[in-house]
Order: sequence, then structure tokens, then C-alpha cells
Amino acid sequence: MEYLLTLTCPEGVGIVHAVAGFLVEHGCNILDNRQYSDKDRGRLFMRVHVEGPDNSLDAMRVDFVAVAAAFDMQWELHHAAERPRLLLMVSKFGHCLNDLLYRWRIGALKADIVGVVSNHPDFAPLAGSYSAPYHHLPVTSGTKAEQEARLLEIMERDRVDLVVLARYMQILSDDLCGKLAGSAINIHHSFLPSFKGAKPYHQAHARGVKLIGATAHYVSPALDEGPIIEQEVTRVDHTSGPDELAAAGRDVECLALARAVQWHCERRVLLNGDRTVVFR
Repeated sequence: MEYLLTLTCPEGVGIVHAVAGFLVEHGCNILDNRQYSDKDRGRLFMRVHVEGPDNSLDAMRVDFVAVAAAFDMQWELHHAAERPRLLLMVSKFGHCLNDLLYRWRIGALKADIVGVVSNHPDFAPLAGSYSAPYHHLPVTSGTKAEQEARLLEIMERDRVDLVVLARYMQILSDDLCGKLAGSAINIHHSFLPSFKGAKPYHQAHARGVKLIGATAHYVSPALDEGPIIEQEVTRVDHTSGPDELAAAGRDVECLALARAVQWHCERRVLLNGDRTVVFR
């Protein structure tokens, strides 16, 4: 049986020794170990992939509490084969939605998509073609709170681990962003921090940019300011109009979002304040 241990804690002497000793004591063989020391913030980050005795997860979780307490760790221990449950959200641009659904169907996305939520009915047939339940939650200024409550009900009922905003264009309330902290990923159709808000490709064209890109980040109450997980770019030139930029942008949006979602599902992304550590 394979397990994944992820942790972060203040830097100190003996942390790696304590973790390795714990794993040896529990009959685990380390298959892969990644670690990073953030000297500026004085924190250590680790992701350890191990092979160990079957059915020992619960006992290991109980026993690791003492090790974690000694070093003030924030940690998680999971089966490596565990598949997070994803809820996708979309508005009127479906390229990222279709890309994730396709990766899921062919087994390239190590997760289970349990449904699609949208404020428009447009992509119900697409979701249906992948046998993914579709939840149409139209949003107006008067229904926003009610629909966010329904979203939370869907998440609880379907035991959702991660929400993916696959070009969902409604701004989430601060309260909902707080509840989804670290468990919701957004794709921003711009190479942050440039060209925020509406029509970023028109903004880019007006500035004569030579690179366009997309940014996948965790959702936060500050619009498009959440911790960045992945960014992707492609070259353009003076001959590219807004439509050509948008077409190229769709490709990089799909790539950046798919990588970010995959890395999150493989527990390769650890939050570091307003930044992330990504063990690729």
C-alpha cells in the first residue's frame, strides 16, 4: 500500500530525522521525498511518498500526532491512490470544462468529477455526454446568497474535496471564499498580475504585448489575488488581433488549469501564506 505524507512546520533541527524515523518504525519504504526550506519565512515543507503495510493508515495517523506536535506541524496523511472528488463550475466559455472532462474520461486526471455547476444552461448537453450531473444555478443580485447556499449543499451532499472554477465568471462572496480556502482553484484568463478584470485580451492587444498567458490560483476574497499554483504563456506578435489572442489564450488556460488541478489532486501543492510550494 502506498501513502502520501505532506507537512509544513517552522524550520528546526531534527525534523527530517524524526519523520524518517517514524516511517521506518511503521515499516514504510520511502519511494520519493521532496522538501523545501523557505529561508525568508523560516518554514519547512515536505511531501513524502512511501510504501508501507496494508491497512495501516489509521494507526499511522494516530501515531504521527506526537511527532507533529513536537515540531508544530500542519500535516496530512492519505492513501496515494485516493481520488479527490471534484465539482466543476462554468459560465459561457466551455473549453476548460471540456478539457477537464476529457482528461477525466481517459484517466489522465487522477480525480473523480462528481458534477458541474453553472449559472447558465448552455453546457448541460456537454456534461451529459460525460455522464456528469449538471446543476443550473442562475445568479442575480437578489439570488446570489441563495445560490451559494445551494452550492454548499451540493458540495456537502456529494462530498466534494475541490471546487474548480473552469471559467466561472461570477464573483464569489467573501464568506464563500473563506469557506473554500485552499479547496477551490480558479483559472484567470491573464498572466497575472497584468490585465485583471474584463476583456484582458483586448487590454493585451491595446498594449501590444508579445506574450499572453493564464494563471491558475487558489480562490481568495481578493479578486484574482489568491496564491498562484501554475502559469502558462505563449508568444504572439503585432499581427494578432483580440480574437487571435483569445484563441491562443484558450489553449494556455486549459494547460495551466489542468496542471494546477492535477498537482492539487496529487497533493503536490502546499500553501505558504499568500504563495504556494509545488513539488512537481
